[in-house]
Amino acid sequence: MYLSGGDGAEVIYALRNSSTLANKILNSLGSAGQNMRKAYQRRLPSDTSKDYYFIHRNTGVTQPVIVEYGFLDSTDDDVEQLKNNWQKYADAVVDAVAEYIGVTVPNKEGYYTVKSGDSLWSIAKKYDTTVTELKRINNLTSNTLQIGQQLKIPGIEETPQTPTITPSEDYTIYTVKSGDNLYAISKKYNLNMDELIKYNNLKSTLLSIGQQLKIPNKQTSNNQTTSKYIEYTVKKGDNLYSIGRQYGISQDEIMKYNRLTSNLLSIGKY
Repeated sequence: MYLSGGDGAEVIYALRNSSTLANKILNSLGSAGQNMRKAYQRRLPSDTSKDYYFIHRNTGVTQPVIVEYGFLDSTDDDVEQLKNNWQKYADAVVDAVAEYIGVTVPNKEGYYTVKSGDSLWSIAKKYDTTVTELKRINNLTSNTLQIGQQLKIPGIEETPQTPTITPSEDYTIYTVKSGDNLYAISKKYNLNMDELIKYNNLKSTLLSIGQQLKIPNKQTSNNQTTSKYIEYTVKKGDNLYSIGRQYGISQDEIMKYNRLTSNLLSIGKY
């Protein structure tokens, strides 16, 4: 929380990082009902090449963010929203970070996860309640829903429904276990995350325990040897996270393999 007379959430991210994670957190807070202000960076006035905040300047290759959930001296509705929904907003931030890094987040008891084609009316009808009650219990101010959003349903304990995949010679079926994430599964089967997401038509990096994924069978020769690495030439706009995501590896692995001491990249290097 912050003092300056504003209203709504803000997320501050480091100069070395992209705005992707910050905006994901901000949008998640918006989905949870909080007003959104902006995601931004802040420079040190005495040296504009450095971040204003210590947590941004001195945390190595991490992606630190400062989340300002709202304003204690807000002239609008921040004070009441924070008092009544602080846990909901905290969960929204955790969900956003989990989705960003591809960590499995078990479905919460008593919650329904919004799927493509859902509406408040169809969900209310399914659980024998009303749109008004759903909006009230979830502090919703509009009828707009987002895929992956979790809604509290009065009187239910949600059991995630995972579609059964038909076996095929083209792919292997993998069932998600506790602790799994897309990165670990991709690495296990020598795929990159984007390939796995595309192959399974996933709309999110979030996984549910018991969910089934199709792992494409790749034709390889037992006698064929392949290079353990590829050369990648850095382009404008690249960063270690975007390159790692493209090839299904972590920033730390790239830095270790290339003996990098900083996550700053130069165009044309590989």
